[in-house]
Amino acid sequence: MKMLEMKNIRKSFGDNEVLKNISFDVEKGEVLAIIGPSGSGKSTLLRSITQLETIDSGEIIICGDTLVSSTGYDGKAQYVSKKERAAISRHLGLVFQNFNLFPHFSVMRNITEAQRKVLGRSKEASEEIARKLLKKMGLENKENAYPCELSGGQQQRVSIARALALSPEILLFDEPTSALDPELTGEILKVIRELAEEKMTMIVVTHEMLFAEGVADKVIFMDKGYIIENGTPEEVFKNSENERTKAFLSNYNR
Repeated sequence: MKMLEMKNIRKSFGDNEVLKNISFDVEKGEVLAIIGPSGSGKSTLLRSITQLETIDSGEIIICGDTLVSSTGYDGKAQYVSKKERAAISRHLGLVFQNFNLFPHFSVMRNITEAQRKVLGRSKEASEEIARKLLKKMGLENKENAYPCELSGGQQQRVSIARALALSPEILLFDEPTSALDPELTGEILKVIRELAEEKMTMIVVTHEMLFAEGVADKVIFMDKGYIIENGTPEEVFKNSENERTKAFLSNYNR
């Protein structure tokens, strides 16, 4: 079952086209890693899926629901209604690279606030879910702490718990370890590996090549707004015949 379909996506900022005819799909239970140099369009692509950016043309289908298509006479992107967009967004969970926790909320409230406001869960139900997720993240003793009292790795695990609390069908990560010290990076990659073992559908924009090679089912390499290569980790990392892909990967010790 296709959980995400991206068809002929184009996006420009002024005269700078940052996504150039991007097409790919993600099946249920797959982990897709998106790699590439800075400025290649990776984060813009993720933001387009989560509606933090709008596309200029193309089609996005999420869990069978069409978010946007270019069916008009002018070929420009036509989004569905605001109500439909909100419903489609509930299929997705997003983990930011800089955590984006509310600094004045406790860990517990950071995880329960959206559950109550977006999903309408009761205080008791949302707190029960939060406690289960905090235990899963190894943070069961941190529910009353505030973000400033946590390490970067702990804050990122709280942000993952917050995303999971909304029961998304697809979980997206935007360079989830880029704001962390190297010794804390392993904490987050371990959590993502465990979610992959549970067959959580995930899209991960990452600079962690070992993770992309070892955990992902599919890998996309982007450069200058294009998908240069799309295949299995074996195809991209070990058997690529594309010179740009090989040049990029030569900078990493794997």
